[in-house]
Amino acid sequence: MIDKAATEGSEAQAVGLGPHESPNGKNGSNGVGAWLPKVDLAETVPNNSVAKLIPGEFALKHQVLPIDEEDGVLVVAIGSVAGLKAIDDLSVLLGQPVRAVLADPAIIRERIEERFIEEIMKGLPGDESGYTELDESTDLADLQKMAGETAVVQMVNLVFAQAVRDGASDIHIEPYEREVKVRYRIDGMLHDVMRPPKRMHAAIVSRLKILGEMNIAERRLPQDGRIKIQIAGRQIDVRVSIVPTVYGERAVMRILDKSTAMLGLTDLGMTGDTFEKFRRLIAQPHGIILVTGPTGSGKSTTLYAALQEIYSPTTNILTIEDPVEYQVPGIGQIQVRPNIGLTFASGLRSIVRQDPDVIMVGEIRDHETAEISIHAALTGHLVFSTLHTNDAAGAVTRLLDMGVEPYLAASSLIGVVAQRLVRQNCANCAVKHMEPEDALRSLGITLEEAKNGNLMRGEGCDKCQGTGYRRRTGLFEFLLIDETIRRMTVDRASASVMKQHAVDNQGMRTLLGDGKNAVLAGKTTIEEVLRVAQREDF
Repeated sequence: MIDKAATEGSEAQAVGLGPHESPNGKNGSNGVGAWLPKVDLAETVPNNSVAKLIPGEFALKHQVLPIDEEDGVLVVAIGSVAGLKAIDDLSVLLGQPVRAVLADPAIIRERIEERFIEEIMKGLPGDESGYTELDESTDLADLQKMAGETAVVQMVNLVFAQAVRDGASDIHIEPYEREVKVRYRIDGMLHDVMRPPKRMHAAIVSRLKILGEMNIAERRLPQDGRIKIQIAGRQIDVRVSIVPTVYGERAVMRILDKSTAMLGLTDLGMTGDTFEKFRRLIAQPHGIILVTGPTGSGKSTTLYAALQEIYSPTTNILTIEDPVEYQVPGIGQIQVRPNIGLTFASGLRSIVRQDPDVIMVGEIRDHETAEISIHAALTGHLVFSTLHTNDAAGAVTRLLDMGVEPYLAASSLIGVVAQRLVRQNCANCAVKHMEPEDALRSLGITLEEAKNGNLMRGEGCDKCQGTGYRRRTGLFEFLLIDETIRRMTVDRASASVMKQHAVDNQGMRTLLGDGKNAVLAGKTTIEEVLRVAQREDF
C-alpha cells in the first residue's frame, strides 16, 4: 500500500519521535516533508474499519484521512507538512501512536467528504437543539450567531461540496411543515439528497444570505445574491435565489462551474450536416441567429460555444445578459439592471454605438428589444439571441406575434436552432437492449432499423447513482431561412407549413428525428427523447 522504502523516518515517529522531527534530527518542515512516505490514493483503498477511529468533524477540519492500522499504529494521510500538528493532536485524542503519510490534498478532501458526510450529518443538532424558528422579533445578532455556528457552517460547506462532486447544476433547500429537503438537480432531474433537522433551516438560510451578501434580517421579500467558493481547487460561482414560502424561506442555488460549462462547438452534440450548417451560419457577416427551447435546454451554452468559435483578435464581440452567467475572455459582457433602467432594449441601443461586429442578446422578450436587434442586423451586425418556443419554425411566428413587421423579420433572420438536452446512457453500465415494438413505433423506428442499430440502456451503477444515465447531450433542429421561408414570413404562413417545407426541401431533422438517431447510435433511450421532445403524431 505504502512505499516501504520511504518509511524509515515514520517508524521512528511511531515509537515516540516528535512528528516535526525527521530521524536524522532535522526539522521536517525544513525538508518540506521529503522524509515522509507517499501514498497514491487513486490506487489505494482506505480501510473502512479504521475510519471509525477518527471523529468526522476532526477529519474534515484538519483534512486528515485514516488509511490503515499497522501493528497498533494508525496510518493517516495528510496533504502537506502543515498537517503534522494535527497528527500530534490526533495521537493525544486517540491515545495511540499515529504515523503520517503524504497524499494528494484534493483526493484527501474528496475521500473525507465521501466517507464522513453521513457521520457528520448524523452528528448535526436535531430538533431538541437550541435552534429556534424565526419570527418577526428575532434579533439580528441572534441570526448572525446562529449562522456562524460550526455545525451550520459545516452543513452548508458539505451541501456545496457534495453538489459539485455529484455534478449538480442546482441545489434546492425546501422547507415543509415538519421537514426540510435538500435536493440536487443532476442531469436535468431532481434527486433527494439529505434532510437536515427542521430547526436548522433558519440558520442555514441565514448562512447563505451572509455568503451571498444579502440582508439577513429581511425575511418577507425575495432576495438574490451571488457566492464565490473554492471547492477542490476550482473556483465555483453560485447564483442564489431566496423566496419566502408558508413554511419558511426557500433557497435555490444555480452552480456556475466554468470548467464544465464552457464547451466548444464540437462538444454540444450536434452531428453531421447540422453541425456543418450551423458552423457555416455563424460565420456569416450579418443577420440574426436565434436559439430556441425551454428554460434549462442549454441555449446559453450553445451561444457561448458559438461566440468562442468565431472569436478573433480582430472581432469586437459584445453581449447583454440577464444574468451574466460565465465570464468569457476577450468578450465584453453587460449585466442587465432593470432597477436602474438598464434593460435589454436600453443596453442594446448603447451597444450598437460601441462599434461591435457581433452582438449577443441574452433573450428577446419584447417588441422593443426585437426591433433594435433587427435594425442592428440590418445595419451590418451579426446578432445572436434566444427565444422560448417549442420548435425552430415557431421562432419566426413568435417574432411576428411580438409586433415585428413581417418584411423586417424576413430580411434579418438567417437561421434558427431549436434544442433540448437528453441524459446519455452511462458509459460504465450501458448494455445492448432491444425495446418493445410499441416503444420503437413511438419514435418512428422500424424493426429493421432497430436490428441494425446499437440500442443501449444503462443498468445502473455507482458512477451514475443507479439511474443508468450520466451526463447530457443535445438534440438539435436546424432551420435555415431560405427565400421560400422569407416569402412565407411576409405572407404570415403558419409555423407548421414552414416546418414541413424545411423537412421536405432542406433535409431538416426535427428534434424527434435527431433523438431517433441518438437512440439508434446508443447514446440515449426512447423514454429520454420522448420526455424532452413533443411527439408529432398528436
